Amino acid sequence: PLVKHIYSAAKQVSGAIAPDHETANSFRECVLIRHPRQGEYALAFITGSTFISTDDGGIQLYTVYVPTNHVYVGDVFLLEEKDVIRVNLSVREGIEIVVSVGMAVPPSLSAARL
Repeated sequence: PLVKHIYSAAKQVSGAIAPDHETANSFRECVLIRHPRQGEYALAFITGSTFISTDDGGIQLYTVYVPTNHVYVGDVFLLEEKDVIRVNLSVREGIEIVVSVGMAVPPSLSAARL
C-alpha cells in the first residue's frame, strides 16, 4: 500500500513537470511573482485557476507554484492577475532555471509589465 501511494505521488509530480505533455495537471506557464517582499521576485508556475464568490461578485485567482527545493518541494499561492508577471520563459526554461539553481537565467527577460 505504501509503494502505491509513493508511485502515485511520483507519477503526479512527473506529469506536472513534463512540459511536453499537454495535460490538465501540468505546469501551464512560467511567470514571475513579487515574493517574498517588495523588490524581490520569484519564479513561479501557473498550475490552475479558481474563482472565489464574494458579495461584490467574485475574484478570479491563479494557482501558482513556487519551487523552494528544486522542483519537488515548494509553496502554493493564489494570486490575482495583477500580481502575476508574464515573461518570455517557457515552462521548460523555467524548470531549467530551478534545477540549475539559477545559473540558467537568461541575460534579459521581456515582461508584459512590472
